[in-house]
Amino acid sequence: MVQDTEERASSVTPSTPARALLPAILPALAVGVISSLILVGVSAAAEELQDVLWQTVPDALGVGRYSVTWMFVMLVGTGVAVGLVVWKAPGHAGPDPATVGLDAPVLPPAVLPGLLLATALMLAGGPSLGPENPIIAVNVGLAVWLGGRAVPRAPGRIWPALAEAATLGALFGTPVAAALVISEVLARQETRGLLWDNLFAPLTAAAAGALTASLLEHPSFDLNLPSFGRPGWADLLAVVVVACAGALLGMCAVRALPYVHGAFRRLRHPMLMLPAGGAVLGALAALGGHLTLFKGLDEIAELARDPDGRSAGEYALLTLVKLAALLVAASCGFRGGRIFPAVFIGTALGLCAHALVPGVHASVGVSAGVLGMLLAITRQGWVSLFVAAVLVAEAGILALLCVASLGAWLLVTGRPQMQLREDGTPVR
Repeated sequence: MVQDTEERASSVTPSTPARALLPAILPALAVGVISSLILVGVSAAAEELQDVLWQTVPDALGVGRYSVTWMFVMLVGTGVAVGLVVWKAPGHAGPDPATVGLDAPVLPPAVLPGLLLATALMLAGGPSLGPENPIIAVNVGLAVWLGGRAVPRAPGRIWPALAEAATLGALFGTPVAAALVISEVLARQETRGLLWDNLFAPLTAAAAGALTASLLEHPSFDLNLPSFGRPGWADLLAVVVVACAGALLGMCAVRALPYVHGAFRRLRHPMLMLPAGGAVLGALAALGGHLTLFKGLDEIAELARDPDGRSAGEYALLTLVKLAALLVAASCGFRGGRIFPAVFIGTALGLCAHALVPGVHASVGVSAGVLGMLLAITRQGWVSLFVAAVLVAEAGILALLCVASLGAWLLVTGRPQMQLREDGTPVR
């Protein structure tokens, strides 16, 4: 009896004393604020440049802001500009973006200015990528470089975790998303101690990043879609079917990535790869229209303002064109992330389901489409659930999404991811 009690006591995970956690607060707050300021600064600069390129200049030239000619010129020009940066900047603006996920490598400080410039040009120019991957890489590089000098005795692995958490907190305006991502990472690693002890410093950084971004930008993901009320059996069926459809559609892009990436890689030089990618994106923009440009958040809000304003065919076209644009932009060398374009694709898919089958509520369709698409593109279960839920902001949607995630996860788990190794083969 005594032996059993001793064995149970020894199996209990010991908690970390408060005095061991307190020293991490100030570094975490500093990383959180700085990481958020970098994200906000790059986003603001890109928006100002976007206004010039897509409003001031075409108005001065007397051409349509989103005419086929101007979209093609801008996307090819963006390919040329980013190609020059990748070609000439120290470190070539970081590694091939098709080989990088949210867990960014630690880049030397000399590489970071080129990566920031390439990201800002991409965001302003119109390719279908978001800021998350390159900004995380920049913040990780800065945190490791500055943190290692300011607190040389701190464990080196703490700085990337703080920077990633801070950037995710700033991106979504809440530390919850960062906590969910880090908990998935910790689950894959052999970590000691209680979960909340391990999350303490990253969550502090994420909270600081989220508060800084909220004070400066007031980010919101709620699309203000019509309320669907109390969930019913029809909603459960709809959310499962649409989420699985989104996962399958996303896996089509995942499967195609090595082939599309290989085609651009045969061009060998960034001044060929990126302008060629810009030309393909220009052709896709001519087909899908201006809503298929940029990272997609403003465009999602435009779709959500009138869910019944387009036909199922129009929503299907937006879905397929944006998916193709994401695939091309991620393959040809533009520096950017895939989460925000995937949210647009899932939203358009959900509204397509609503237009095709009126019994599918717009809110249910959108949240399910985003869930399935994000599971396929990111392979991040918690973040996919979180983003899908906050777009609708109804408590009743959570139970439906949890059920839908099970079937969609079975379709994507164990299969290739939308990330490549250096030799061009997919990560599994």
